[in-house]
Amino acid sequence: MVNAAIAGIGSAMPPAYTQDELWDEVFRWHFSRSRVAQRIFTTTNVRARHSALGLDDLRTVAEWSTGERMRRYGVHAPPLALAAVRDALAAADTDAEDIGLLAVASCTGYGTPGLDIALAKSLPLRPDARRLFVGHTGCHAALPTLASLADYVVARNRPAVLLCLELTSLHLQPASIDPEQMVTHALFGDAAAALVLRPDDRAPRMRVVDVASRTDTGRSGDMTWDITDLGFRMGLSPEVPDALAAQVGPVVKDLLGRHGHDLTDVHGWAVHPGGPRILEAVEESLGLGPTALAASRQVLAEHGNCSSATVLLVLRELLDAGPPTGPIVALAFGPGLTLYAALLEPAP
Repeated sequence: MVNAAIAGIGSAMPPAYTQDELWDEVFRWHFSRSRVAQRIFTTTNVRARHSALGLDDLRTVAEWSTGERMRRYGVHAPPLALAAVRDALAAADTDAEDIGLLAVASCTGYGTPGLDIALAKSLPLRPDARRLFVGHTGCHAALPTLASLADYVVARNRPAVLLCLELTSLHLQPASIDPEQMVTHALFGDAAAALVLRPDDRAPRMRVVDVASRTDTGRSGDMTWDITDLGFRMGLSPEVPDALAAQVGPVVKDLLGRHGHDLTDVHGWAVHPGGPRILEAVEESLGLGPTALAASRQVLAEHGNCSSATVLLVLRELLDAGPPTGPIVALAFGPGLTLYAALLEPAP
């Protein structure tokens, strides 16, 4: 039986800025020296973030129209996308001409012809390669897209590429005393991450066994991503960690149980670090030890929350530490309120 296996993961980052630098040079003035905002910035456990925009642009982006922000996305996204996909292809020892399907997930920029077309031209892909764009899904987009690509690889016996690219810095909102906006501006950063799936016809790193999801539509207002005349505005209820904590345990235990596993069998956790409270809620819900989410905390500290790209960065952190000898569970969360879980296992 053919299985879809992760053959390589790549990434590309714009310039990095320390959290202190961002506060001193941009957000101290943006939030009018608010002590509440400063306290939020210092308690996120984020040390650095990446931004496609320089400090001068970050000081003025809140005044830009949505049209101008999309124009800048069209400038900054393609080179990052190309670098991340080439990095993943090299890690997977796979040629671009072998790719049967390219899927791009992004909720921070749009245009047609889009990022998938730009990549098809610059890689280049074969003219008959399929393309899929997954837009405005949010932080969990990597995992449902991964599930679709895994189905394609199994059905067609051809490699596929997943790219998650988010330029969250384009959506800095006008100054506000809303703590939700202070939290989002203290957490989010820019990144591109790519993953190559291959049929397991040669030694893969991890095969995709199953993907599960759960959406609590009764809490759809807890996490939002609204298009406004001044970019996209995020809504993030403080109740999100508790709401997700109630879902995580049942979803993960059911996913593992379907394949003869329980929590003690899991050798690695690739959890989307939406913020410190999210990680604490997952730990408590699953009864994990203090080091189980070390890779997630490392990515949060070094890159912040990069929306859909983040869980791939965590997965790469885990795999780069050495080949796992048992299952890995990846978890990501987004609007809906939605939880996705993926079970990955080493090939026999």
